[in-house]
Amino acid sequence: MAVFWTSIQSVLSIIIMMAIGYVCKGKGWFDDHFSKSLSQIIMKVALPCSIFMSMLDRFKISQLKSLSIGLVYVIIAFVIGYIISWLLVVVCRVPANQRGLVMTGINGANTVFIGLPLNVALFGNVSIPYLLVYYIVNTIVIWTFGVWVIAAYDPTTKNKVSIDWKHFLPAPLWGFIVAIPFLIWMPNATTQLPTFVTTTLTDVGALVTPLSLIYIGIMLKDFGIQSVRFSKNLNVAILGRFVLSPIIMFALIYAGAHGLHVNMASMFSKTLIIQAATPSFAVLPILADQYHSDVKFATSLVVATSCLFVIVVPIIMGILSL
Repeated sequence: MAVFWTSIQSVLSIIIMMAIGYVCKGKGWFDDHFSKSLSQIIMKVALPCSIFMSMLDRFKISQLKSLSIGLVYVIIAFVIGYIISWLLVVVCRVPANQRGLVMTGINGANTVFIGLPLNVALFGNVSIPYLLVYYIVNTIVIWTFGVWVIAAYDPTTKNKVSIDWKHFLPAPLWGFIVAIPFLIWMPNATTQLPTFVTTTLTDVGALVTPLSLIYIGIMLKDFGIQSVRFSKNLNVAILGRFVLSPIIMFALIYAGAHGLHVNMASMFSKTLIIQAATPSFAVLPILADQYHSDVKFATSLVVATSCLFVIVVPIIMGILSL
């Protein structure tokens, strides 16, 4: 019960910060260019700083081997998730212009703008290295197979899709890459580096959580919560994201622990399960527009999951505590 109440309070904090962005956008304080600039600051400045400092503060190079176990779980979870979601769109007779969106929406998570603040609120900054495991696989899968699945149902592309390789090394990942040499040759980097460097990086990195949630609030206002129309296919996608995806991850971790005796840190396993239940990734409507899919459906899926996760997460945390 204590864990459930703690998660409720964490989610309420997230709701309030999202509401700030939503209300301020509604009052006209932010123009159309502000959200794009805010996104750039988060992705290319604040998040790399946050990841870099979190690695130096709370990670040891000996832990890389343990992270590889989670990496395998996440990869297998995505493979199973796409197979089951393909069966779902076939059985439910989802229209062609929504099939790729449902499959990618079920499996692709918003790990940066909601997943990271959520994980920090629930488990603290110590969980960021664990979150990176999910983030890396999620990013690569979205921009390779996820894009291909959406493009496969575009009548104008004939299954031809170009891969944007810059997405494989996004700015946040560089925070992890740059931290590795410091972990190897300067184990106590936080005390060995000049104070002005660590203070600056820490303070800038601390901007990630509030700015990310304000950004999501702005996006919800732009998309229009009232525009969401719940349909059979949208409900399938929502259930897939919030029920199917975390169940797959939980089943893999449980099977590994009890069948193969492969144990993970409790926080690591909880992080992977929570990330598997975060909202669908925010750029889904952009991909829908690019590949001539149902943009309104994609927008409804992003908005619905971005609102409903505040109900789902406390429930999952309550279940995990049992």
